[in-house]
Amino acid sequence: MTDDKRGTPAEQGEPPTVALNPGDVAEPGTTGTGEDVCRECHGTGRIASGPCPNCGGTGKVIKAIGGA
Repeated sequence: MTDDKRGTPAEQGEPPTVALNPGDVAEPGTTGTGEDVCRECHGTGRIASGPCPNCGGTGKVIKAIGGA
């Protein structure tokens, strides 16, 4: 019998990956980060007639906080 580790990340016990938007510096919940209002759309989630490409339409981005 072999120790086969194939399967999805969840089946392997790994946390799911989160799709990041261009304005994000890290995944949500990463130590040293927090939510901020998107500077491109000013928190509305929209630019012109479509979703903001910087925040993916959420109006929020994940930024580094503190002074590291």
